[in-house]
Amino acid sequence: MKTYTNTGSKDTRSGFGAGLTELGKRNENVVALCADLTGSLKMDEFMANHPERFFQVGIAEANMMGIAAGMTIGGKIPFTGTFANFSTGRVYDQIRQSIAYSGKNVKICASHAGVTLGEDGATHQILEDIGLMKMLPGMTVINTCDFNQTKAATLAIAEHNGPVYLRFGRPKVPNFTPENQEFKIGKAVQLTEGTDVTIVATGHLVWEALEASKVLADSGISAEVINIHTIKPLDDKAILESVSKTGCIVTAEEHNYYGGLGESVARVLSQNHPAPQEFVATNDTFGESGTPAQLMDKYGLNSAAIQKAAKTVIARK
Repeated sequence: MKTYTNTGSKDTRSGFGAGLTELGKRNENVVALCADLTGSLKMDEFMANHPERFFQVGIAEANMMGIAAGMTIGGKIPFTGTFANFSTGRVYDQIRQSIAYSGKNVKICASHAGVTLGEDGATHQILEDIGLMKMLPGMTVINTCDFNQTKAATLAIAEHNGPVYLRFGRPKVPNFTPENQEFKIGKAVQLTEGTDVTIVATGHLVWEALEASKVLADSGISAEVINIHTIKPLDDKAILESVSKTGCIVTAEEHNYYGGLGESVARVLSQNHPAPQEFVATNDTFGESGTPAQLMDKYGLNSAAIQKAAKTVIARK
């Protein structure tokens, strides 16, 4: 079985910052807007290098979305930056009406997603954002798994014409995907081959899925792990090809059961190849204050939960 090595844990928001810094040098049409969280979003270097292309709007997220939409009319490629909760729930009307409805080329970059935001608690931890954004017609939704992939995704979305929601996180997590990788929007990445169960994971749960696959292998279970970095458009072909071989699937995400990756996968299966599915996700709940590790453990968003789901779904075949 192919194995992956953590080359040094880094936060995915720093991957976004590195990508934005590189874009500043590559493309003079790229502009950045932030809602008073420049340091948290790692936008400092872009701001220092290109002060004329950086706009600090303050704690006025709705205004930020409106300004970004307007900038696209002049050919600019705006990247907005704030926490995921404030990038979606707080400004949903502005995104729907001013960005998605008219297909504006705005890149909505959202950090501190999910429960791994940690100690700030439920008011700042959003677990509904993937559902909110994937329901918007024409909106591309990306949820990256490590520093390298987040940097690559940041570079890639600048070349994509249309609104994008890029979701990443606060804590340091294993960095295991290739440096300077090519990021293909809508193309899943098969990490391991397997015959007994498919595990499709997104974001921070990808590493947990790999860890689960190693433990499962020790007990004689062959798991095929797929990294779904793009939730919309979903790579239906990769999912169906894998499930046609394994006969069952586990979906894993740092998000609510409702509206997330799991529901998108269930739609694909029901329409094309019905198969048993188990969900690793939060169960219709808000988060709470705690360390990222404590919260991932409490809400069952870890390797152990994926192992249990894999054994359960195999028994249902």
